Amino acid sequence: MIVLTGESLTMEQMRCILYKGEAAAACPQSMERVRRCRKVVEEIVADEKIVYGITTGFGKFSDVLIGKEDTQRLQQYLIQSHACGVGEPFPEEVARTMLVLRANTLLKGYSGVRPDVILLLLELVNRRIHPVIPQQGSLGASGDLAPLSHLALVLIGEGEVFYKGKRQRTAKVLAKEGLQPIVLQAKEGLALINGTQAMTAMGVVTYLEGEVLAYQSEYIAAMTLEGLRGIIDAFDESIHLARGYPEQTRVAQRMRLILTGSKLVTNQGDLRVQDAYSLRCIPQVHGATWQVLGYVKEKLEIEMNAATDNPLLFADGDKVLSGGNFHGQPIAFALDFLSIAMAELANISERRIERLVNPQLNDLPPFLSPQPGLQSGVMILQYVAASLVSENKTLAHPASVDSIPSSANQEDHVSMGTIGARHAYQITMNVRRVLAIELICAMQAVQYRGVEHMSAKTRGLYKEGRKIVPPIVKDRIFSYDIENVAKWLQAEKREIV
Repeated sequence: MIVLTGESLTMEQMRCILYKGEAAAACPQSMERVRRCRKVVEEIVADEKIVYGITTGFGKFSDVLIGKEDTQRLQQYLIQSHACGVGEPFPEEVARTMLVLRANTLLKGYSGVRPDVILLLLELVNRRIHPVIPQQGSLGASGDLAPLSHLALVLIGEGEVFYKGKRQRTAKVLAKEGLQPIVLQAKEGLALINGTQAMTAMGVVTYLEGEVLAYQSEYIAAMTLEGLRGIIDAFDESIHLARGYPEQTRVAQRMRLILTGSKLVTNQGDLRVQDAYSLRCIPQVHGATWQVLGYVKEKLEIEMNAATDNPLLFADGDKVLSGGNFHGQPIAFALDFLSIAMAELANISERRIERLVNPQLNDLPPFLSPQPGLQSGVMILQYVAASLVSENKTLAHPASVDSIPSSANQEDHVSMGTIGARHAYQITMNVRRVLAIELICAMQAVQYRGVEHMSAKTRGLYKEGRKIVPPIVKDRIFSYDIENVAKWLQAEKREIV
């Protein structure tokens, strides 16, 4: 059981909730803060004080006063009118993450919601009822308004959910589970949709996928090194300590560990003096990606525990402040950076693929073909990798450098962070397929060299990989192989060293 406090949610806890079936619960002390804050909102409504989003309209309508008899309808209209998302829905694990993050931020006790709102969010998490949330439509400031409105619809019994593998009407599923939708009270609709939880959730899932891929890329690169009789000296600790980046040094250390006992790697001068950069510079390039992953993890964990709605209530109601914590710029920058770092893992992988298939760059059969000329072998697999890498270059253009004013220029600068998050996720999916292609090619190369000469660790990967992709004895439809390996890599939610 993961206990949410509003202060201490970690990436590892999110991994447990997403991939290990852990349930989530609210910390009792945090819920007491929530109750105290809620009393403040009720007093504001009773006294008809002028407070943004509680007794006023929203955005450009912030000067329109709302009577206390209309505060409930104000919140319901807010959710319905802002549920304007379009396009394909977010993956279920992203919607699940959004539920957890929204509950966690409300538990900080600055938002003014009733405990019932948080409890229903957690019921949805624990019963695996995931809102259908369209991916497109957020500007990444004023919060992820459109996506989070689709999440909030589910709490009031509207919209759709994913439930037991099917897309269904919310009201039907809640009734089946014996859950009652809530009637939103003052401030609650605004508290649910003012925030960065869509971009942050997509960022969390992308980070977790990217971290696993970064480890897998080292293992796959090690097999490629064996297939090309690469030079192990490039990973000597002295080289990497001399530069000083700890991430680079750790990559080199893991590469040495993976390749321990291999009779396929060589020493400088045995076959050649130096390898190409895509082999020799694995620690430098992959290590730089690890630096970015560390930065992104730090920013995401801050945002996972951040109060991001508006207004916020402090000092037991003595201060009710309007600000801009919903602005997604910190996460927009981080996820644009993640896009670049993950794209580079694919860039260097594609160059290793080229060295595996190009007869001008190795002594293996051309394109690893069983009958060069009659059969094309893996020729077109490299084309596919090149296409994915090129697509990533366009997706890696930073979304955070763009801004378009909204709400009659009241909201005149936005982050576009959710677009950046979606691009980072797409890039990561492409990276997985490029690595799948490298693994297919590397397995074929080491088979020519002699599997018995591999290191114990790469031989273990080879044996598992061959359960997914058989040896290439004649041309076949390789699309199936690529997708099957990619799915297998995605299923491996573990560090493989």
